[in-house]
Amino acid sequence: MAVPARRTSKTRKRLRRTHYKLQVPGMSACPNCGELRKAHHVCPSCGYYGDKKVVKTK
Repeated sequence: MAVPARRTSKTRKRLRRTHYKLQVPGMSACPNCGELRKAHHVCPSCGYYGDKKVVKTK
C-alpha cells in the first residue's frame, strides 16, 4: 500500500480546500409581488409562477 513520504502541511491542505464552500441558491425577484424567491419556482408569498396564478394563497 502506498504511503505518503511527507506529511501534508496545514497550509497545503487548506489551499487545496479553498473551493469547498456552500453554494447560495439562485434568487430572483418575483415579477408580481417583488419578493425574493428561488429561480424557476412558484413564489411562496403570492402563488404566481411568471404571470400565471398557480397556487391559491390565504
